[in-house]
Amino acid sequence: MNEQHFHIKNMVCSHCAIVLEEKLEEAGFEVRNLELGKLTLQEPVDPEKYKHLEQVVRTNGFDIINDKGSRLVEQVKHLIIQLIRTDKVLEGNLSDHLSKQINRDYQYLSRLFSNVEGKSIERYYILQKIERAKELIVYGEQNLTEIAYELGYSSQQHFSRQFKKETGLSPSHFKDVKENKRIYIDKL
Repeated sequence: MNEQHFHIKNMVCSHCAIVLEEKLEEAGFEVRNLELGKLTLQEPVDPEKYKHLEQVVRTNGFDIINDKGSRLVEQVKHLIIQLIRTDKVLEGNLSDHLSKQINRDYQYLSRLFSNVEGKSIERYYILQKIERAKELIVYGEQNLTEIAYELGYSSQQHFSRQFKKETGLSPSHFKDVKENKRIYIDKL
């Protein structure tokens, strides 16, 4: 097989992958596989075709990552996003999980991540959890205790404290504000 692999930055959801795959195929690239952060083409690309590939990727809001450090940081980000967006509960702690998945020392990953992103892995993890919590609150299908459990908080109180610290609002106030902004169709 002559396939070629690329790492893509800023790809955070499966919808992103679907859209980018469509655009790449429209541009004449034969995509073998595209998942969060990883693109595999059927055939290697020459330098001229690489420029076109880079242009298509960039036009759609992503970047091709060429250096190893940035690829590791993207791996960390994708693992965190996967962890939060699936129904998996983190067994053990985040540092052990990341070290095991990437097969690298956590201290190294932590320093690299902080240097590249300007924030710690733990801070990134918390911010991702809070954004996911906002989505779940807006969907309104789960109560706050269920959301706290799904996101791996030890209690609803811990979840509420962290949510308020990050957003300035308690989860229940956030839910009320969201509800008050919505005008139902029959009220128009």
